[in-house]
Amino acid sequence: MRDPEKCLFRAEKICKSFGQVRALADFDIEICGGEIRGLVGENGSGKSTFSSIAAGMQKYDSGKMFLCGEEYHPGNTVDAMNHGISMVVQEQGTIPKISIAANIFFGKEAMFVQHGVLNVRKMNAEARRALENIGVTNIDPAEMIDTLSFEDRKLVELARALYAQPKLWVVDETTTALSISGREILYRLMHKVRDSGGAVLFISHDIDEIMRMCDSLTILRDGVLTANLKKENFSAEGIRQLMIGRELSGHYYREDSGENISDEIVLEMRGVTAGEVKNATLALHKGEILGIGGLSDCGMHTLGKAMFGLITPSSGEVLKDGKEKVKNSSWAVKHNMAYVSKNRDTESMMLVCSVKDNICLPSLRDLKRLGPISLKKQRKHAETWSKKMEVKANSVDTFCNTLSGGNKQKVVLAKWLGKGAEILILDCPTRGIDVGTKAAIYQLIEELKKEGRSIVLISEELPELIGMSDRILLLKDGNISGEFLRKDGLTEGKLIQKMI
Repeated sequence: MRDPEKCLFRAEKICKSFGQVRALADFDIEICGGEIRGLVGENGSGKSTFSSIAAGMQKYDSGKMFLCGEEYHPGNTVDAMNHGISMVVQEQGTIPKISIAANIFFGKEAMFVQHGVLNVRKMNAEARRALENIGVTNIDPAEMIDTLSFEDRKLVELARALYAQPKLWVVDETTTALSISGREILYRLMHKVRDSGGAVLFISHDIDEIMRMCDSLTILRDGVLTANLKKENFSAEGIRQLMIGRELSGHYYREDSGENISDEIVLEMRGVTAGEVKNATLALHKGEILGIGGLSDCGMHTLGKAMFGLITPSSGEVLKDGKEKVKNSSWAVKHNMAYVSKNRDTESMMLVCSVKDNICLPSLRDLKRLGPISLKKQRKHAETWSKKMEVKANSVDTFCNTLSGGNKQKVVLAKWLGKGAEILILDCPTRGIDVGTKAAIYQLIEELKKEGRSIVLISEELPELIGMSDRILLLKDGNISGEFLRKDGLTEGKLIQKMI
């Protein structure tokens, strides 16, 4: 049963720095058995740094941690799990090239060794039970993990984390990688851990989700504890102000009616069938923000890839300016098109390369036209666009895998704006990004529209589509099921009818 007064996990004066960047400074937190504790802050505030320390992914510089009253020093994630702390992260957390069952029991293979031989059949059977215990019956544990979609891999991670029956379960931005049904599974499991006397540390940028799911809340800003709140003291505006240290200036979404759209068509699809997408015909106008939405498995993400030439249609064609066929992604880049993937770390950037390398990559041919590609030219180009996008990094030589989610996304946008892209296909561009950075990206999208650039905004969040789009197309089961204009007035109720 729940016992809110029982301190299960405590951290005292945790400090962590990366070079000259201070990630955490004397951070304290107490988490009780029988509670879901929220942890929020802007990108770069130290949330994921702390959660990764608690889960044994990295070491802290100084401070102490206690688990069930005893000092806690995890050597690695397996050690942390053996002590009772499991973690699920936002980005991919599975190991490629091995089976689903091997992922679930990574580090625990000895459970299935008999006479020095791994009993794969026994491990697969137990993995199936682990998946069934979280309500997943459509995944074969004997298959290779690489055959699964990103979301299904997340479900495998949930099964792995919950199999260990954790005392503390750290959930770091995981809901952004899940569909509505996947989120419901996650929420149910969080309640199960809490109601059995364990605790959940829940990290999310969705303030409404935090207020709905959490019993208490800890707020970080620039690595420093800002506030601890009980549920009765939650308010959306109050939480936002404590996160960013100021009121959000100006408006959040667009305020215009979106009536002045050019007749000029810059990109169109004619009868395109690709993957889940069936016979899609649509047009993007100059200076338009075209929203694409639907449930996560409706085909909208495939649609974006087909527009950019990453997927070759089995029938139909994608045309730029009404005449030039989009042949592939290389052709698209040469012709000033850009694509920002939903899966930022795996598809939008090179994590183990520098900010400079990422920003310069699509512009190397352009830089070469000005003479030999010198390091000086690359550095100047990267510094210019890094500054314009306000990327927080020690220098453009900083590796991108050390950046927060919001700063990674700024680098991704900087590389395309530096290339001079006129057509931008943005797939969930604010996924896993704090409220302040999200507002800045919305402002950027508005500015790009005013400059006459054309934007396809693919999003799973209806408020984002309604708030930013001139026109919205909805997909259902791979088919375009509805079209809505901003000037006619948009509501979630109207859109949902065409999604389900």
